[in-house]
Amino acid sequence: MEKRRYKEIVDKNSPKPNRLQNGIIAFVVGGLMGALAEILLQLYSYLFHIPSKEASVFMIITMIFIGCLFTALGFFDNWVKFAKAGLIIPITGFAHATMSAALEYKKEGLVTGIGANMLKLSGSVIIFGVISAYFFGLIRLVFFGG
Repeated sequence: MEKRRYKEIVDKNSPKPNRLQNGIIAFVVGGLMGALAEILLQLYSYLFHIPSKEASVFMIITMIFIGCLFTALGFFDNWVKFAKAGLIIPITGFAHATMSAALEYKKEGLVTGIGANMLKLSGSVIIFGVISAYFFGLIRLVFFGG
């Protein structure tokens, strides 16, 4: 069967995503993630008697830990199927991408398995983030004087 005909058959029989429903779910779940982050931020600020700016480090570490823990326990993939971008876009999605790659290659050893493949999925995010920050910093320096 030719590729074009096969693609037509697949497109015809594939379920169509409900974009409005997916958008609403992602918005609500993303909002809940933001609320959880704010609760953690206020909690750490209150418990440790530190400014919110410093408490934000503890909040980010906690969110990354939760993302990694739930990925290792197998919960995160099922939640992402439901929440989609509501869980993938925040820092928990980055933690999930890194942790899932590490878990996939752990049998190959610490260096050649985990070390070499851990940032396979999330490495591009780091690279493009650093490059974007560099160019936006140059633009700010040139046009706005620093």
